[in-house]
Amino acid sequence: MEEKKRKINADKKNWYVLYTAPRAEKQVRDRVGALGIECWLPLHRAPRVWSDRVKIVELPLFSSYLFVRCTDPVLRNLTRVYGVARIVYYNGKPAVVRQREINAIQEFLDQAAEHALCPGEEVEILCGAMKHISGKVKRVKKNHLFLYLEQLGATVCVRLDEVARVDRLK
Repeated sequence: MEEKKRKINADKKNWYVLYTAPRAEKQVRDRVGALGIECWLPLHRAPRVWSDRVKIVELPLFSSYLFVRCTDPVLRNLTRVYGVARIVYYNGKPAVVRQREINAIQEFLDQAAEHALCPGEEVEILCGAMKHISGKVKRVKKNHLFLYLEQLGATVCVRLDEVARVDRLK
């Protein structure tokens, strides 16, 4: 009876967590997906500043972690995929993530993506002559926003991709 129960659990699909090589999450997701295994990499958008530009890039919410939904025997074979460092364990068994926890992460990401800049929020300019100056949003247009800079006592027009919320930078 015990062996039958173990076999039923082995055939059940659960969400598991894989630990990947550093900065290889997207490549591992593509390789695992190519094997026909359901996988999910939660991504968020964040500004990245270079000396000549600012770009919004998609970054993993959890660095080096990838969620996969499969059976236990299939999970153990995933360690052979290039870029997978190991399976995340809890109490000596592969860590199982409940569906409601996956849903909660998805809901969090959806809410974060919907939250646009609103008048009154404080943002910091990421590049240009006024780099690192913060101001309050007065008005938001399609691709630009108007910032009131208290230090200068002036309102300036800035492109949306050149600013970030002050609390996001910390």
